[in-house]
Amino acid sequence: MISVVIDTNVIFSGLLTKKGYSHLLLKNIDHPDLRLNISVPLILEYEKMFFERLSDLTLSKTDITNFLDFICRISAHIKIHYLWRPFLKDQYDDMVLELAINCSAKYIVTYNVKDFLNIEQFGLSIIKPYELLKKLGVIK
Repeated sequence: MISVVIDTNVIFSGLLTKKGYSHLLLKNIDHPDLRLNISVPLILEYEKMFFERLSDLTLSKTDITNFLDFICRISAHIKIHYLWRPFLKDQYDDMVLELAINCSAKYIVTYNVKDFLNIEQFGLSIIKPYELLKKLGVIK
């Protein structure tokens, strides 16, 4: 089982286009070897970005709500008991880091590698969607 937290940029990218590794990851988001972890703050961030950028997507509000409901159904719900802020430059990245630490995730899946410097000290690694899909055996 691979335990991950997926950064908002990956989810948004996967909804933005039907091409690419982010979209392929979303198609495999319920993979039996994947443990997706979420928190209330992260779901609220997903929701905020998706609705703010609704005009960029080919999805309706209902589609987005249904997608977020699905994410909530298949994910482990993690309560944040300890805040590590500020550790990173961006408060939203800190929120992702806190979730990953609290759920003992192995990876943060993101395209913004430079935004998560020095997280190795928490036993975490950054990977991109392509790398996660390889680990899951979805692609070779």
